Amino acid sequence: MGAVSKILERKGNLIFSISPETSVFRALEIMVEKNVSALLVTEADKLVGIFSEKDYARKVILKGKASKQTKIREIMSEDVIFVAPENSIDHCMQLMTTKFIRHLPVVSSDKLIGIISIGDVVKHVIEEQKFIIENMEQYIAGQ
Repeated sequence: MGAVSKILERKGNLIFSISPETSVFRALEIMVEKNVSALLVTEADKLVGIFSEKDYARKVILKGKASKQTKIREIMSEDVIFVAPENSIDHCMQLMTTKFIRHLPVVSSDKLIGIISIGDVVKHVIEEQKFIIENMEQYIAGQ
């Protein structure tokens, strides 16, 4: 089914990140500006967490915290599950399904090189299936 590197080749390695000291309000502004539903949290070029819409809903809104006063450090998910470029798409789907996550940072040699979302994975699977079907149709038509 292919590897994570194939998705990054198509989508690129653009990473949107914030500092743990960023306010939740500013992080939400960045998410709107960039049209993303999660931001990676980095400190000294190291991945230290991830902040998603789910974190906001569960750890800010439902707890009555103020977005402008709350720092990302207080509410980010710290135990970040990540993948390597050589990991299979099947492995990513399994992780996302069993861990109930929608974003996977991609790390190579302890360096953050990208991020993939469930949407990226689904798009890849659909494109791959379409390619296989077209090849089968051509094979059958050539018989």
